[in-house]
Amino acid sequence: MVRISGGLLARNTLINLIGQGLPLLVAVVAIPIIVRGMGMDRFGLLSLVWVFMGSFAIFDLGLGRATTKFVAEALGKGEPEKVPPLVWTAVIVQAIFGIFGGLVLFGITPFLVESILNIPSDLIMEAKTTFYLLAAFVPVILISGSFSGVLEAAQRFDLVNAVRIPSSTLTYLLPMIGMFLGLGLPGIVTLILLAKVAGLAVFIALNLLIIPELKKYSASLTSFPRLFSFGGWIMISNIFGPILYYLDRFLIGALLTMTAVTYYTAPFEMTSRLAIISGSLLMTLFPAFSALGTTRRDNLQRLYIRSIKYLLLIMGPIVLILVIFAGDILRFWLGGDFAQQSTLVFQILLIGALIYLPAPVSLGLFQGLGRPDIAPKIYMIYVPLNIGLVWFFVQSMGITGAALSFALRALFEAALFFIISSKLIHLSYASLKENGLLRGFCAFLALCVPFWGLSLTDTSAIKIGFIVIGAIIFVIVTWNYVLDQIDKDVIISATCKRPLISKVVRRRLHVEK
Repeated sequence: MVRISGGLLARNTLINLIGQGLPLLVAVVAIPIIVRGMGMDRFGLLSLVWVFMGSFAIFDLGLGRATTKFVAEALGKGEPEKVPPLVWTAVIVQAIFGIFGGLVLFGITPFLVESILNIPSDLIMEAKTTFYLLAAFVPVILISGSFSGVLEAAQRFDLVNAVRIPSSTLTYLLPMIGMFLGLGLPGIVTLILLAKVAGLAVFIALNLLIIPELKKYSASLTSFPRLFSFGGWIMISNIFGPILYYLDRFLIGALLTMTAVTYYTAPFEMTSRLAIISGSLLMTLFPAFSALGTTRRDNLQRLYIRSIKYLLLIMGPIVLILVIFAGDILRFWLGGDFAQQSTLVFQILLIGALIYLPAPVSLGLFQGLGRPDIAPKIYMIYVPLNIGLVWFFVQSMGITGAALSFALRALFEAALFFIISSKLIHLSYASLKENGLLRGFCAFLALCVPFWGLSLTDTSAIKIGFIVIGAIIFVIVTWNYVLDQIDKDVIISATCKRPLISKVVRRRLHVEK
């Protein structure tokens, strides 16, 4: 049986945010040290190893996500006995496809190293050994997805991140340790892969502790069609995702110059880092939506609407501040040329990211309700149209046009996903009003007015002063007029060790079979 409360979801989201943000901070500090210690060529190979490790999901067949979905459903219905066949079937299939993927990588390594990648001759053997090592560990990386998915389904994100934070930070710390020990690239990659094996072992131990039924091996081929019918659509989404993500940069490079790619990529990457906030929430929402199912519609509506409201109230002010200081940030980080060429691009991308806010929540809802096909079907139709759209805007307006095409795509996806979500869970105007989304939207619009006025001045001191005053007023207004008692109890329960939640609110927030 799974018990879902607003406080639990808020705490899990905060834990996930820390779990994604901390390794990012470590990477910011560690990467310059690694580059200086390893040299540009070896670091380039190491970065490719990181890319390959992140790209192995294509051999996953979406089974990691499917495992989280169906295990959450089983736990939500109080049927833990259904968990072992799902988990062990996914693990066995992932192991098989991991071995297949490893053999593919092993087989193409000579061609990849000698013919595709422009690797200096003195690093050829080192590169081959590195990729051979990577090929041997593909199954380990894939299997970890299912075992971590079980903990996510059980809403144990504290345990998930207790493993992921060390594992992810070691990805950047171990190269420095390896350099200190005098290891070459294969030795450093071996350390990283052994850390992944250790992480898998801990995941397995935690799974057996949380769900003792898993101690009995019970893989069943009859469970595979169910898992693959869901995971296959996830796999298709994973294929289309990189196309949408990298298309604008590819077309900028093809139609403009590589310098233009640089001027566009820097603000884009900065904007994309905001996704760790919505991504942290989505990690929490997906198993929660799965556990609730379609039978608890009121709870689904409340969770969906309030999640969007929280994202708006958190990210809205952050985006506004970044828009105002976009030029200053670029000037401080990358210099005057970037500030001159990329400020408007940065501002448009930030606005697009804000518009896109409801989309990840809707995507989690689709998948949680067993409709992972919705997004891929839209992408199948939209990707060819988007190619033409980006091509036209880039050719007409350069990198500013690329940013506009991103904002338009964000508007299209967010609006369409919201409309479909509304149909799935029968959202009404009354639901939007009752759960405070309309009040939150009005508060944000009110905040936009003075912030827009700040864009007319170039004096940083005035900007900072108004932002501080505006933030204080926004927090006071939000707490007193936008957040209701449910919201306040969620915040209190997320920050207090022993939450004090009223009985009425507890009945509305908690879902028990």
